[in-house]
Amino acid sequence: MPGLLTYWHTLRHLKPIQLYGRIWFCLVRPRIDMRPAPPLRSTHRRAWVKPAARRVSLVGPERFCFLNDTHDLAAGGWDDPALEKLWRYNLHYFDDLNAQDADARTEWHRVLLSRWVQENPSGIGTGWEPYPTSLRIVNWIKWALGGHALPPECVESLAVQTRWLSQRLEIHLLGNHLFANAKALVFAGVFFEGPEAEGWLEKGLRILEREVQEQVLSDGGHFERSPMYHALALEDMLDLINFVATSLETMPSRWRSFADSWLETVGRMRIWLAAMCHPDGEISFFNDAAIGIAPSLMELEAYAGRLGLSSVSVAGDGVAHFPASGYIRVQRGAMVALLDVAPVGPDYLPGHAHADTLSFELSLFGRRVLVNSGTSRYGMGPERLRQRGTAAHNTVSIDGQDSSEVWGGFRAARRAKPFGLQIREDVNGVHVVCSHDGYARLPGRPIHRREWRLSDHAVEIVDTLDGKFGEAVGRLFFSPALVAPLSTAAEVGHGVAAEGCALNWRVEGAVAHVVPATYHPEFGVTEPNRCLEMGFAGPRCVVRFTWD
Repeated sequence: MPGLLTYWHTLRHLKPIQLYGRIWFCLVRPRIDMRPAPPLRSTHRRAWVKPAARRVSLVGPERFCFLNDTHDLAAGGWDDPALEKLWRYNLHYFDDLNAQDADARTEWHRVLLSRWVQENPSGIGTGWEPYPTSLRIVNWIKWALGGHALPPECVESLAVQTRWLSQRLEIHLLGNHLFANAKALVFAGVFFEGPEAEGWLEKGLRILEREVQEQVLSDGGHFERSPMYHALALEDMLDLINFVATSLETMPSRWRSFADSWLETVGRMRIWLAAMCHPDGEISFFNDAAIGIAPSLMELEAYAGRLGLSSVSVAGDGVAHFPASGYIRVQRGAMVALLDVAPVGPDYLPGHAHADTLSFELSLFGRRVLVNSGTSRYGMGPERLRQRGTAAHNTVSIDGQDSSEVWGGFRAARRAKPFGLQIREDVNGVHVVCSHDGYARLPGRPIHRREWRLSDHAVEIVDTLDGKFGEAVGRLFFSPALVAPLSTAAEVGHGVAAEGCALNWRVEGAVAHVVPATYHPEFGVTEPNRCLEMGFAGPRCVVRFTWD
């Protein structure tokens, strides 16, 4: 159990609205408003453009696969307490309405839509929590705009859900949850018409005006510093551009310039996401990130193209620095490195942060070679805590502690702050230096400084610890595709990728071993891999990788 000091360093960062918002959320429960739905809007300036497609999750008439875990609706209903909360959330999203080859499952969808209304009493259960309600409202409306007729009971339910949501906004959580709430209000406000719908639209736009400016940083990155949540936010923005364009005349005049600004915002977000993906086209694993939750870069770029947005250029050889979010992409020939010199998200919202400061990932010849361990689960268990911890990332742990005090499922107390960043590029390569103070809370007040020296044929990582410490361990995790033999002495070693690429390394200043580890590229997935583990013999450790 966390102590009082941990609670203090967690709570002191929160905004006042999060504190009184939680009290309000627990004590105030709005009434269910069952009035008839407002009329549907009949005029549309432009046809709805096909959105980004998710993975198929409805694999039978009432059989669902979420988070790589499959269950039947008949077994436990819509709110089976035996299933993880995140799985139940996904059940109520209705993402499959707009997934790959969704039209082949239209009849299944139609039955499930009506069944949801019949079997989920208003305001009761997981399905009526604000976040799944928000995503469901949007997915139902997207399905209707795609040429499907919502059953009449679903149209009525949409209005009831939106009224409920408008009085149940997640002001105690903020971040991506409040953004999703606002997006749903905008969708409902344009889908319906009349004074009530205009009120939903106005409320949603007011929230988005504030949240878009705060959540999308000046360099295009999402403020939670998670490539997965960034991709979800980019999908949200593309959906809003798509939807508003179908009925632009419904947008209040004072909001039209704000909606126009979304195009510029989306341009920055697309550049950031392209830079933070590996050459395999999938996201890097900083903070809570896993493949298969958000649409892929390719899917999002195809969606942007259907909306008529011009293509963005992916960074080539050289350095792409994103100073507001705190990431650096270095590309030299066959090498791509992604470096984390970022703070732990917004101070008041560290729920998706990992203790991964100064970690990095490396691809060679289009394939991942060094990887952070990924994210396979949420919740409150020890495995969730381990995956958030420093020892699951390509960086250094001191005295068995995490660089930022992550705890619970989504909490953080004292956090590492990077400082002293220097970037130098010349004909010989790229030299990046950065430090962090995450361990300064320990008795010896150690500071971790990392140097990356990156060239066309080598990467050298120099870790220096200033201050007193008992034990320090550096870890570098290999992709499962790279075979590295287990070894009790691995100061000099090599591994071979499936494509035949050989990775060689030499360690100085530490006792090195190659030990078994696990890799989690998707929720619900655990793959065996190897970790180069280096016990510092002194204050400085150097590891040099070369390849051929």
